[in-house]
Amino acid sequence: MTRSGAQSSNLAILRSSLPGLGVEGVLVPRSDEFLGEYVPPSAERLAWLTGFTGSAGMAVVTAEKAAIFTDGRYTTQVAAQTDPALWERRHLIDEPPQDWLGEHAAGLRIGYDPRLHPQSAIDRLAESGAVLVPLAANPIDDIWHDRPAPPHAAAVPQPAEYAGLSSAGKREAAAGLLRAAGEDAAVLADAHSIAWLLNIRGGDLSHTPLALGSALLHADARVDLFMEPGKLGAEVRAHLGNEVTLHPPAALAESLAALGGRTVRVDPDLTPVWYAATLREAGARLTGGEDPCRLPRACKNPVEQEGARAAHRRDAVAMARFLAWFEVAAPQGGQTEITAADRLLAFRAEVPLFRGESFPAISGAGENGAIIHYRAMPGSERAIGPDECYLIDSGAQFTDGTTDITRTLWTGPGTPPAALKDRYTRVLRGHVALSTLRFPQGAAGPHLDAVARRPLWDAGLDYDHGTGHGVGSFLSVHEGPVAFSRAAKPVPLREGMILSNEPGFYLPGAYGIRIENLLLTRAAPQQPDQKKPFLEFETLTLAPYDRRLIDLPLLTPAERAWIDAYHARVLAEVGPQLDAGTAAWLARACAPL
Repeated sequence: MTRSGAQSSNLAILRSSLPGLGVEGVLVPRSDEFLGEYVPPSAERLAWLTGFTGSAGMAVVTAEKAAIFTDGRYTTQVAAQTDPALWERRHLIDEPPQDWLGEHAAGLRIGYDPRLHPQSAIDRLAESGAVLVPLAANPIDDIWHDRPAPPHAAAVPQPAEYAGLSSAGKREAAAGLLRAAGEDAAVLADAHSIAWLLNIRGGDLSHTPLALGSALLHADARVDLFMEPGKLGAEVRAHLGNEVTLHPPAALAESLAALGGRTVRVDPDLTPVWYAATLREAGARLTGGEDPCRLPRACKNPVEQEGARAAHRRDAVAMARFLAWFEVAAPQGGQTEITAADRLLAFRAEVPLFRGESFPAISGAGENGAIIHYRAMPGSERAIGPDECYLIDSGAQFTDGTTDITRTLWTGPGTPPAALKDRYTRVLRGHVALSTLRFPQGAAGPHLDAVARRPLWDAGLDYDHGTGHGVGSFLSVHEGPVAFSRAAKPVPLREGMILSNEPGFYLPGAYGIRIENLLLTRAAPQQPDQKKPFLEFETLTLAPYDRRLIDLPLLTPAERAWIDAYHARVLAEVGPQLDAGTAAWLARACAPL
């Protein structure tokens, strides 16, 4: 069956099930019951229904109409993967689902799986005038007959030499937040919080080292952990200790019911609606505070900060080897988007403490670079041609840190067009502006996003994605609660937070440009007459920019000096770790502009 045929068949089967569910439409989100960005194959319900495989999206299906919603990163991808005869494509931010529901489904009963939606999302959708109906079972699961089995990888301890703080210390600090708020317990539905709080990692997802499960944190620092017992062997059970009680996931509803009469914190953004409904039915008092692990997890402790530095220094060796190889191989021909990404992965695999990619590499040549979250697929990947742009956005998971880097490269052997160099240099200038920014404590990501856009805005240009996201410590490469984005909540930046700095420019059908480093937030030196504390960024990523794409007259003297200093640092820190040939290439790549 063709891809379009499969979409049509699956959509028809889902529609035929609506009367039996007592609804006139359904919501199908990309998320699973842990609300994470990445989901196991068993939870790829949106992909099964629509063909769209991106990491953010939602579908709404009624008997007569169907729409799929994605953000700006996936505009091109969703157009390529979905059938326009079946699916109306909408922008998740500019044309949100609640607007579509208000136009096409006001007054209709729209079913949803309460384990897959946070309360905040349901509240927004309810503004549409549609009648949202929680379903007892997921409607896709009943008709997806070849659905893969859920993952069952083993959990492992994250040693203190990398975690920096003991699980007991983290549990006590988080429980102290509950006691201060007069709360008896908190729901931890986010598997990242459990990984951080209990100092465990796992293999249930391809790129994020999680053992999927949920937990209840009590005000006395005890934890009830709901995870398949077979995932936890003797070593990790001993690591967890007596204050962590393991239960099978099926026991979760009974444990929530036992909290009747207690005050329980339920994060409305990170917790599926089902938890709150179950607790209310039991007579618990709910508060809407933030997951008590989320902000502490984002503020890396000194050991995690040093681990991030070490991980980036090692990753830089792989990147230097790749960039040196690419400069020779690209003009010779014979390379594709997949062979190039595979070569980088092979270099990374030789780096100590490497545990896998932190996300599927975005390897886009020519016009494919303009697809912001492009994924090259075997059989349809593009050859890398001469004299064009090539964009490689990739990252690694190391036991001591998570990396994410993007470089835009010229394949040669000719000279890049002047207009391309102008766009690249404007992106680079925005990247440098954010890297060098000093700002007062209390400023948040949305306040700083425009700094990286100004050089593009000066030319009437922009890009349709946030400038940067938070990054975990051997956890998710996309971590909240902070982000450089106009759409993000204004959470003030704090010392120890790691964020990406990745402005870009995309010309559909021609090329894409993105430049990305990771930044560590730290205290800025005190200035004369300074009245309040300021913060600044330390650049963690160590790899040269492609000097062939830089329009030197467009740089200010300060920008040029920063780039030269950065390149000198890259050469000093990375060069001694390289073989003679790669070290010689790096010396040329890092020479003063």
